[in-house]
Amino acid sequence: MLQEWSEGRRAVLDELMPLVYDELRRQASRYLRGERSGHTLQTTALIHEAYLKLVDQREVNWKSRANFYGIAAQAMKRILVDHAKSRHREKRGGPA
Repeated sequence: MLQEWSEGRRAVLDELMPLVYDELRRQASRYLRGERSGHTLQTTALIHEAYLKLVDQREVNWKSRANFYGIAAQAMKRILVDHAKSRHREKRGGPA
């Protein structure tokens, strides 16, 4: 299914996402456990943000499930970093 998706068949995503959702949820939960208590980003929101990044990938040749999960993990990490940066920026007075 990953290969079909990388070949441009976006309809396969409807079948693929239920199959990978549990693992993405485990990854997201693991990353959020490492964050400060009271973190405002929820597990589901992190998964959905990562999903949006993955769906927007162009010309990706998924080599394996491990490759897919690795890229999903990187996307989640970047989302958490961006979230922390924006929170820090707001705390320090915004864009000024």
